[in-house]
Amino acid sequence: MDSRIQDVLDIYHAMIETEHNSPRELPPGGRDGGQDQRLRAVGPATGQFINILAKNLKSPSILELGTSFGYSGIWLAEAARASGGRLITMEMHDYKSTYARDMAVKAGLAEHVEFKVGDAIQMTGALSSDIDFVLVDLWKDLYVPCLEAFYPKLNPGAIIVADRPGGDDLKRYGEAVRAKPGISSVLLPVGSGLEVSRFD
Repeated sequence: MDSRIQDVLDIYHAMIETEHNSPRELPPGGRDGGQDQRLRAVGPATGQFINILAKNLKSPSILELGTSFGYSGIWLAEAARASGGRLITMEMHDYKSTYARDMAVKAGLAEHVEFKVGDAIQMTGALSSDIDFVLVDLWKDLYVPCLEAFYPKLNPGAIIVADRPGGDDLKRYGEAVRAKPGISSVLLPVGSGLEVSRFD
């Protein structure tokens, strides 16, 4: 990582540390109220892991479902730059996407990222290009619908990484992704747990 990227990651890591040491509070307006300031970031171990995986692909089309404030996007954008690829990252809330874009600019990575705001399922279905790498890290009840949207667009050899801390929705996703033709999948103890899948 060059110094600009490391400086941005250091900012995020300080935010993650503060968040982990603060009580969890429901944002005004609930889940979709547009006032949620928590990063819910995947953390450094997962960040480095997805960076390594994506960087090994040649000129990959990378899809991130759940930009949030842009932490994992920095890792993926750096991999896109290094491998000659491009990252498309999708977020429901504009204020989060705007923050993520500003951080990508600070890191010198913005030209390798396309920021999209709206419904991830609809936007994924509308993608014209095929996909080589997917990070799934949004509201857990959307995992299976998102899988249905991106599965037909996967290139042979595509990698899917789903942040998977647990719960019924994650169990359903694990069952659904393993049932897809051509998919092999394993649950790895990286970060809070990752379902890592490959499409043959």
